[in-house]
Amino acid sequence: MTRTFWPIILCWLTVLIEGYDLVALGVTIPTVLNDGELGFTPAAATAVATISLVGVAIGASGTGPIADRFGRRGVLVASVLLFSVFTVIVPLSPNPLIFGIFRLIAGVGLGACMPTALAVMSETLPARHRASSSTITMTGYHVGAVATSVLALAFGTNWDALYYVGGVVGLVLAGVIWLRLPESAAFLAAKANVQAERRSPRDVLTPRYRRISIAVWVGSFMGLLLVYGLNTWLPQLMRTAGYAMSTSVTLLLVLNTGAIIGLLVAGFVADRRGIKPTVLAWFGIAAVFLALLSMKISSSLLLNLVVLATGIFVFSSQVLIFGYVAHTFPPQVRGTALGLTSGIGRLGAIVGPFVTGALVTAGIAYPWGFWLFAVVAVLGLGAMLVVPRTPATDSEPEVTAVPGT
Repeated sequence: MTRTFWPIILCWLTVLIEGYDLVALGVTIPTVLNDGELGFTPAAATAVATISLVGVAIGASGTGPIADRFGRRGVLVASVLLFSVFTVIVPLSPNPLIFGIFRLIAGVGLGACMPTALAVMSETLPARHRASSSTITMTGYHVGAVATSVLALAFGTNWDALYYVGGVVGLVLAGVIWLRLPESAAFLAAKANVQAERRSPRDVLTPRYRRISIAVWVGSFMGLLLVYGLNTWLPQLMRTAGYAMSTSVTLLLVLNTGAIIGLLVAGFVADRRGIKPTVLAWFGIAAVFLALLSMKISSSLLLNLVVLATGIFVFSSQVLIFGYVAHTFPPQVRGTALGLTSGIGRLGAIVGPFVTGALVTAGIAYPWGFWLFAVVAVLGLGAMLVVPRTPATDSEPEVTAVPGT
């Protein structure tokens, strides 16, 4: 337990800051638009939100090869540090352009955090727990989102305080990671084994892994399209359907509560039944509940149960893909594989809110938005259907962590 405590808690906290950051921006935009701060317009706010996600995609897809070559620990420290510094200075922005540049750079650091943390977690726990290592780590994301919501209520219109708190906490976290996080033992073992097959980032597209890589990229794209599309537009979709505003906002909380439950349950099931059959079942059930939301539900209890179940299956479907990637690719390219899966998935995070917003603008978001989400879930299922049930991985011995210095 001693050798796994620090990696588990630090990786969880690293993922937490992404959930924190997402809600911080969500709270900032309506405030600066309402008060006219920094000269923000709706177009500028949209550009800032988009460029933030672009930065995250760049960071996620670009740092994997660095982590595979030089180690997980240094990349994690650097990524948290980059995010934290440029988050602290966001409130100092004189205009939307500088605000967007700071958010872009902070996003690069933030994007590198999640896949690197998932790689560390997958290599800290035994291979038989790779699914739950991913899902447990990702609960931090939703806890971070809830924490920011609470702070936002406390700070009111003082949106800049959210960035000061998030940045300072990140700086402290970077220091603790440097002091307490051991380098991945699997990475060190692979590096020390001179007889091991040499790898390069291009290996994720060799004939051995090409089909798997493309499938998980598509699955991740579809999964994050659902996650961001629902989190961004669920209240508006429910208002369009005729539900009260208070009900619509409450349903967003119910949705994310379901996400935390689903992440814990999905990892447990996948470790015992296999990741592929679990992710297929999760995408399939998610499609059913998303389709159900296209129907007007008069019972408040039944509506909350359907939204809760939607959260349980939608969010963990995408995270199970990370568990599959961690279980499939050897340590020499695991960081690259996780980074590309996360980075390409981030494109879905950009497309989801955009497409759903277009449906809202056209006045057909309900019920077509939920039908669109159901189809996306089916496409995610189809992508994961083509991967092998039991990945043909290189042998990877169980190793113990080696403290970093």
